[in-house]
Amino acid sequence: MASGPVPLSRFSSDQPGAGGMKRLATGLLVLMALLYFSSRQLEPAYPWLEWVEAFAEAAMVGALADWFAVTALFRHPLGLPIPHTAIIPKNKDRIGTALSRFIRENFLVAPVIARRMRKTDVAGAIGRFLAHPSGGETRMRSGASRLIADAFEGLDDERLGGIAKDALKARLKRMNVSPVIGRALAVAINEDRHLPAMEKAIAYLANALDDNEHMIRDMVYKRTSWLLRLATVDERIADQLVEGLRKLFRDMEADPGHPVRVKIEHQLADLANNLQTDPALMAKVEQWKVRAIENSSVALWLDDLWQRFRTGIIEGAHNPDGAMAGQLGEVLGSIGHSLETDARLKAAINRFTRRAAAGMAASYGDNIVTLVSDTVRSWDATTVTERLEGAVGRDLQYIRINGTLVGGLVGTGLHALGKVGI
Repeated sequence: MASGPVPLSRFSSDQPGAGGMKRLATGLLVLMALLYFSSRQLEPAYPWLEWVEAFAEAAMVGALADWFAVTALFRHPLGLPIPHTAIIPKNKDRIGTALSRFIRENFLVAPVIARRMRKTDVAGAIGRFLAHPSGGETRMRSGASRLIADAFEGLDDERLGGIAKDALKARLKRMNVSPVIGRALAVAINEDRHLPAMEKAIAYLANALDDNEHMIRDMVYKRTSWLLRLATVDERIADQLVEGLRKLFRDMEADPGHPVRVKIEHQLADLANNLQTDPALMAKVEQWKVRAIENSSVALWLDDLWQRFRTGIIEGAHNPDGAMAGQLGEVLGSIGHSLETDARLKAAINRFTRRAAAGMAASYGDNIVTLVSDTVRSWDATTVTERLEGAVGRDLQYIRINGTLVGGLVGTGLHALGKVGI
């Protein structure tokens, strides 16, 4: 018989939530009021009820005082604009700033992160996760997947994407792409990987000639005199020109050693060399690169790239078993086995991870805490109240309950002291 997921006891329906605890605390206050007035009326007939009266009276005072204190955190008690009430809504901006400062100073500090990660075997955990996806790491994988999915879905997409895109742009601007392009082109020529592209270019030119033959004939017609047009010389010139170009493309396509092809290859080889050695050309390529990066089309492409990456991460996190299936799963499993068995590789990855985390904290810590403070500032007073009250409201109602009981006990104690004359 199939069974559903087992709920965590913390969220089980048999435990009262914040609303239930609020009703319990309020009901206890009402009960103390009933006890007080009842015992006060019946005390002449039953003198021992003076103890109940003392307990109930002090309990009411304690309950009302704690109700006022708890309510004043989130709103004005009874809707009255009493000074120093509705503390959290009035100070939400200051709370957001203080929270972000606390995170920055205590968590996103490079030495703190490096020290905490020094004893963390990140490479070993990744290796076990990849090598044994259905083993003991299943629970960790499930929790990590939910955490990753919730993080990417919950964080401000525009701000997080902006940080990622700005980092990528900055990296591209710092990178000298001209030598990279030159080396890649040289390797392609040496390994004859440029030939398919050249053959496709020749075929494209041949097709373009067929599609635009009328333009060539029209150009010849306009450039010849009326006398030659009367003798139809322009048509014969156009025929010879079109046929000559068509034969050139056919010969280039059929003969790998055609002089024109050889000349093009020499030009490509010179370009590959100049991209790596010519300062003037390298400077031009860098200028083109910067213009391309700042182009609006590239910005749209980066937006699309980020959205695809984000969607892929979320989908993979929601379905980790699917991400580990097939040939990709085999490759990842092999990588995981290497991480488990190779001590030097494991140490290098752990060291890199530690340095990368510390570097990210130093470089982007301010951006992260700004995201926290700006998010809190963007919430209205109602949202702040509802979220904080929902998070800690249940515990705050315990304060009211404890205040009722402790107040009653203190009241009983004071009554006892009065009876003995102290």
